[in-house]
Amino acid sequence: MGFRKLLTFFFFLLLLLIIPSYCNASEKVSVALYYETLCPYCADFIVNHLVKLFQNGLISIINLRLVPWGNAWLNSDGSFSCQHGSDECLLNTIEACTMSIYPDVNRHFAFIHCVERLSLQGRHSAWANCFEMSRLGTTPIDCYNSGNGNVIEGKYGRETAQIKPPLRFVPWVLVNNQPLQEDYENFMAYICKAYKGKPPEACRSVRFTTESMGKEKPVPQVCRASEGRNSSHYQKHQHRKV
Repeated sequence: MGFRKLLTFFFFLLLLLIIPSYCNASEKVSVALYYETLCPYCADFIVNHLVKLFQNGLISIINLRLVPWGNAWLNSDGSFSCQHGSDECLLNTIEACTMSIYPDVNRHFAFIHCVERLSLQGRHSAWANCFEMSRLGTTPIDCYNSGNGNVIEGKYGRETAQIKPPLRFVPWVLVNNQPLQEDYENFMAYICKAYKGKPPEACRSVRFTTESMGKEKPVPQVCRASEGRNSSHYQKHQHRKV
């Protein structure tokens, strides 16, 4: 009888240890950014806006996913084409490989932020320097050269094609699977509203912006999916080793 009581005690003790960690995990808000590496408006959003999540601590209450595909598309032969040419296909794949090899969001975001900053400066060809600047190894280059990056990108392409409502432009932001559409610049207010735990200090400074949520807003500068695949900007990606 004493053994059964002891067993019951340890069972409830285990529950007390498990439940709080489960609840904390379930409270996190899911945030997804669908983007393409050489869209200047995606680069600006990542470098000057999304980075604030890491600066103000809101990253601790969210699960952030980055999907580097944007307005690219899969061709019938299994290759893919990108809105801003072959360089964009290369960088989309490199960033996809980096996230796969370094799944910690703090680590891969540092690399992506570096690449996108170079993109804004018109120096995206220097992207390989970002591995050293973000203190990461160059294994993602091997991922790209082996063709595994194309497999990852293909999955991102199929995922992007299944978004409901369909992606109309990038950057395209979802908070708890709800698209913010034209109001994506107000993303922190949506995060704070969606969070069910104790509001972080950072939410106090963005609370006022929730008054504009749901109201019609002017269309921000974006890279549109409707610009046409026959445009000279679109190029089929020719896989080349780097």
